[in-house]
Amino acid sequence: MGRAPLVLSLHKPALPGHLLPIMTAPAPLLPPERAAQLAAEFGLKPVEYERVLAILGRAPRLVELGLFSVMWSEHCSYKSSRVWLRELPTKAPWVIQGPGENAGVVDIGEGLAAVFKMESHNHPSYIEPYNGAATGVGGILRDVFTMGARPIANLNALRFGAPDAPRMKRIIDGVVRGIGGYGNCVGVPTVGGEVNFHPRYNGNPLVNAMTVGIARADRIFTAKATGIGNPVVYVGSKTGRDGIHGATMASAEFSADLEEKRPTVQIGDPFAEKLLIEACMELMATDAIVAIQDMGAAGLTSSSVEMAGKGGMGIELELEAVPQREEGMSAYEMMLSESQERMLMILKPGHEAEAEAIFRKWELDFAVIGKLTDTGRIVIRHKGVLEADIPLAPLESEAPLYRRPIAETPKQPVLAAAAIPDPVGLAPALMTLIACPDLCSRRWIWDQYDSLVNGQTVQRPGGADAAVVRIEDHERALAMTTDCTPRYCLADPEEGGKQAVAEAWRNITAVGALPLAITDNMNFGNPEKPEIMGQFASALRGMAAACLALDFPVVSGNVSLYNETEGRAILPTPAIGGVGVLEKAAQAVGLAMLAKGDLVLIGETQGWLGQSLWLREIAGREEGAPPPVDLAAERRNGDFVRGRILAGEVLASHDCADGGLLVALAEMAMGSGIGAKLASAPDGIPAHGFWFGEDQARYMLAVADGAALIAKARAAGVPARLIGSAGGGDLVLPDGTAISVSMLSAAHESALPALMGVQ
Repeated sequence: MGRAPLVLSLHKPALPGHLLPIMTAPAPLLPPERAAQLAAEFGLKPVEYERVLAILGRAPRLVELGLFSVMWSEHCSYKSSRVWLRELPTKAPWVIQGPGENAGVVDIGEGLAAVFKMESHNHPSYIEPYNGAATGVGGILRDVFTMGARPIANLNALRFGAPDAPRMKRIIDGVVRGIGGYGNCVGVPTVGGEVNFHPRYNGNPLVNAMTVGIARADRIFTAKATGIGNPVVYVGSKTGRDGIHGATMASAEFSADLEEKRPTVQIGDPFAEKLLIEACMELMATDAIVAIQDMGAAGLTSSSVEMAGKGGMGIELELEAVPQREEGMSAYEMMLSESQERMLMILKPGHEAEAEAIFRKWELDFAVIGKLTDTGRIVIRHKGVLEADIPLAPLESEAPLYRRPIAETPKQPVLAAAAIPDPVGLAPALMTLIACPDLCSRRWIWDQYDSLVNGQTVQRPGGADAAVVRIEDHERALAMTTDCTPRYCLADPEEGGKQAVAEAWRNITAVGALPLAITDNMNFGNPEKPEIMGQFASALRGMAAACLALDFPVVSGNVSLYNETEGRAILPTPAIGGVGVLEKAAQAVGLAMLAKGDLVLIGETQGWLGQSLWLREIAGREEGAPPPVDLAAERRNGDFVRGRILAGEVLASHDCADGGLLVALAEMAMGSGIGAKLASAPDGIPAHGFWFGEDQARYMLAVADGAALIAKARAAGVPARLIGSAGGGDLVLPDGTAISVSMLSAAHESALPALMGVQ
């Protein structure tokens, strides 16, 4: 096709000395057949490409097609999930910023706010485990400090395949080293998380990273760009060719061409990230910033489109001004690169020199690369060529929206504990469970993370049900956790979604904190399959019900779909990150058993073995309905437990979850080396059902006076039962069998290193 006539435009960067007229010639439109071919390669469906043509009224240029493909990818547009996400409760009096910004924000009192989010880096971590996981940490850190918050803690939620599956040890090792390497170097403690293993993750592990930060409640920054003519500023590291089309790659299943996708994985630099944090914090203390956005998925494309779109503005970019670390980069490569440690800002006019001085001081790049306009369009020029000129709205807020067909997951039968024979007895079952992949000690992982950097960590990994981090120069502390039980979600997605939220609420409560809000990471398979979309919709229904019942709104989150390899999907995994507040950090309790005291079980036990770890690891069965979640009981029991903790009546507290009551007691014993003598199970419940059932809404408390606590519980309508007493060096089971706590610990601690083939 012929080239259009030359158009004269005046480029006016904000910095002096560059007011030069630039002759701009439009880049050629793509030939129809080539455009259709590239659209398919970039992940656009035929109907979506037809919509692009209708919006433009012509064939696209290469850069324009690239912009549509990444902004309309599943990863960026949520085109399969938006209709369902709207059902989640997102508001509460303490919510300052809900979903729609880089991170969620909640008021925590004393003029402070907690800023937090969880996000996935699943596909990159399978292709290149170390860099995939490391850049996942870097990206979520930027989402938080972009809002004006100083990061105080990192967490993660990891799902791996069977440890003996091909490549799995390498993936586990690389992911753990990547998380530790980035977090440790950037100086933010990694304080908590969770790890599960299941063969369904053999071809697609999950790496969900969470960051929590603290900001002044009246100094929250957003990505809403305003001000015609305001300068668009690029800061941070230089742009390279790593990560191009990463968002598109994360929006498709894996197949046999795994190695070919390696260039789509970004490379991180935690030392540059640390400098970027400090530079941004320094500039945020001034009055220079109008809006700020991380260059995350889709890089410069998403940041520029989202900022201008949220403000109802247009934006013009001059790409020759973009700092580049590679020679000869094209406009297409610069717009789609996902190089790390980069931010985009809109500054108030006249503040450019002030901002540049700060970023130069921190040895970071700074460049004015464009300006805001009132056109509602994104215009991109590079070296005298007009590479793109298209309306912003279809990119930012008018992506395709699908209500895909759903198929509900069939309900599984309830399994009665009395109908399931106990093949081994309590002691052998306990020894097996505490050494199984899902319950063995994660010390080999935790020890690679610095959980104490900055000196504010109150509860380290393994010491309590939730991590607790003190707010510097305050008595207050934040409690935080990540939770999900994917096997429950596979069996009954709605009940599993409820349970994931309820367990996060319970774990925060178990340390004495008041749960405030959650972030979610919805990890599912191919949404074009009705059974997968059914899982997603059902899980969200359960989550919404739990959030409403527990006053635990969703303030941020991420959706990761197409987690499949050669047609085999992961377990549905709606990971939940929860945050709560303690007015005094000293009030937090851990799970370690004390030398003496009574052990009281809060909550009702029926002996629920369906989908339990006992059923899988001991009976060799993965079946049955998961334990039901009584949200009223969760609220009643949890509020009671928190009240007793804050009253100073609880010496240790532990949520009863995976593995049931006996595993919870063993974990409390191993936490301190102190044993306990246990009472018999109540009549009417088989011993293996009572001790290993995974009934919900339960807590194990160590208290000085069990009778007094039980009396208070009964007065509050809360089920409570004396389980035993602490003391000695053995865990003495009801049948008189004594297991030394040191033997329990040896089996518990050695299992994961043995699985990984390390000492």
